[in-house]
Amino acid sequence: MLEIEKAHSLSLAAGSVNLSQPAATQALSKIEAGLGMRLFQRTPKGLFPTPHGQVFLKRARRAVDRLDMALTAVSPRLRATASFAQLRALVAVSEAANYSLAARQTGLSQPTLHRAVSSMTKDAGKPLFERTSFGLVPTRACRDLARAVTLALAELQQADADLNELDGRPGGYVSIGALPLSRSSVLPEALAQFRASGRRERVTVIEGVYEDLLAGLRAGRIDVLIGALRTPAPVGDVTQEALFSDEITILARPDHPLVLKGAVTLGDLAGKDWMVPRPGTPSRQQFDDTFAQADLAPRSLIETGSVLLMREVLRDGDMLGWISGQQARAEIAHGLLAQVDLGMPRPGRPIGLTLRHDFVPTQAQAQLLDTLRSVARGTA
Repeated sequence: MLEIEKAHSLSLAAGSVNLSQPAATQALSKIEAGLGMRLFQRTPKGLFPTPHGQVFLKRARRAVDRLDMALTAVSPRLRATASFAQLRALVAVSEAANYSLAARQTGLSQPTLHRAVSSMTKDAGKPLFERTSFGLVPTRACRDLARAVTLALAELQQADADLNELDGRPGGYVSIGALPLSRSSVLPEALAQFRASGRRERVTVIEGVYEDLLAGLRAGRIDVLIGALRTPAPVGDVTQEALFSDEITILARPDHPLVLKGAVTLGDLAGKDWMVPRPGTPSRQQFDDTFAQADLAPRSLIETGSVLLMREVLRDGDMLGWISGQQARAEIAHGLLAQVDLGMPRPGRPIGLTLRHDFVPTQAQAQLLDTLRSVARGTA
């Protein structure tokens, strides 16, 4: 299709990709039938994209450019030999690290997957996987190629959404990776406003630990990640956008001695039992740094990302909780827990959006991003 756009001729485009004209015509017809619309129109000067074709080609060009770069990095020969079925098989085996598991997940047979990967390995002239005691481990080039394939597929899914938008239909879906704070403050209101605006697109909220959500974002399975930002950004292919700063809150049951005492010092907090975020999170790093800088230490820790679990444990004992101020707001407002007054400035952390650096949103995705920004400004 991209060659047709350049040459304005099916025969010239077919020749440039080593296909016969009937094969190129059949391929174009199959794509148009699948989309249910014409992508090119015939004119006396040749074939030119229709308005739908222009929209589709914009996304297709991004997908192909991404694939070409990744295939060339593995082996220039793969640009000419790799089929889409082979690339799908490569992704499945790369993610499953096992042929039998990949077969169950894709519905393909193990021999089919093995032939696809073996053929690509032969054309690449180098191993794509290494066998270890933990299973098949993809090489760095193979991991990059697998990610390029999933991103290319995401681009084509966005193309379908763009075409629906052009025809006045709901434009695809939005996938959000939600870290704990966003699930209790910014995200609920943003989703309510998004629906109230009349948008009917499917929205999927994926919860999990930061590392898993970041991997989903980089692979194109998640459109945006919202929550605490990392300093510095963890990888070079994502962009972070700060929306507001969230201060840490120390929680306890309402009649806890430290709540009743009023302003407390760090010394008062030493030697206590704590519920804290998991290691690797910004708020946990702030907890560790606060105590280390004061040369103090807690007595014991329970690590959790659940504010509900923290609430139930703190209500029944003398433990203290270290948590985001936004997450603590509802617990305090309903009198379920109370804030311990730390007589010094509380640590803060930036909250915001994490996106792929070259992400081009659909209209629905762009509107939800703007709604998240608007709600966050009111939260700050």
